[in-house]
Amino acid sequence: MAKSMDDAPQSQAGLFDGVEMGVGTWQWGDPFVWQYGRGYAAAEVREAFEAALAAGLSFFDTAEVYGLGRSERFLGEFLHTPGGTQVRVRVATKFATLLWRPTAGSVVRALRGSLKRLGLPAVDLYQIHWPVPLIRIETLMSGLADAVEAGLTRAVGVSNYNLEQTERAHAALAKRGVALASNQVHYSLLNRQVERAGLLEHCAALGFKVIAYSPLEMGVLSGKYTRDRPPSGSRARRYSPHYLGRIQPLIGRLRQMGEAHPGPDGVARGPAQVSLNWTVCKGTLPIPGAKNAQQVQQNAGGVGWRLTADEVAELDELSQAAQLA
Repeated sequence: MAKSMDDAPQSQAGLFDGVEMGVGTWQWGDPFVWQYGRGYAAAEVREAFEAALAAGLSFFDTAEVYGLGRSERFLGEFLHTPGGTQVRVRVATKFATLLWRPTAGSVVRALRGSLKRLGLPAVDLYQIHWPVPLIRIETLMSGLADAVEAGLTRAVGVSNYNLEQTERAHAALAKRGVALASNQVHYSLLNRQVERAGLLEHCAALGFKVIAYSPLEMGVLSGKYTRDRPPSGSRARRYSPHYLGRIQPLIGRLRQMGEAHPGPDGVARGPAQVSLNWTVCKGTLPIPGAKNAQQVQQNAGGVGWRLTADEVAELDELSQAAQLA
């Protein structure tokens, strides 16, 4: 059985110690964007979890809305498999900010629901999934502080908060004596908006961890999609054939850098692995998603090594012409 928070309590300051990359679980049970049930199902998701632990990836990020709760249930089931690994697993989940749940009490009640699906007494990190103008940030932070005081989560964070919103969240939590641990944002070579806005620098200065979701842009930075071979479903609207053609010079350079940094087996790293390493070099914690064991194993090759400062700078420059946002 994988160890969870109740097996190995640790200080909030150590939440991200030794964690270079996590695993995003949006794909686990989501039929709308990721088409769960078509080409992959429960068996593949379980294999992804097991492959992650085998590769040393033990930070899992989920949310109550992923698969309408199915992602949390999957993770809870895997955590409690008899005879499983003794790896210390860290679990993060999120509160869906919905207009009919505007109170601090809503945050605590939602977390209790997540804990029931996960089969845990507490999580390592509880986050507000997104800001909503009609719900005060201070109210949501009060709910997070209440959850900490109730022993339901060890640390708290936000997601999709801009610089001003992050500052308000930090200040509101500080009044309750609770630290803001993280801000989870969309960040990749193709979307560096939070970097340009100064959020990345601000979080680093104040000690908040930036958790980077969609660091591979839904697989686009793996290099498997081209102008003639675009992604399917809702992703096809976001990543048009024209755009896929425009980023090929960047993909080509990622391949070249991967050849210069082969893995322990001597095989060149792919564009996805180089892209993930770039986000790590930027000081963030990437959480690429994975539908199956093969994708997890590919993602794992993005850590345990480092691009040079010159390579990071070159990718910074090359990516400017390829920005989605």
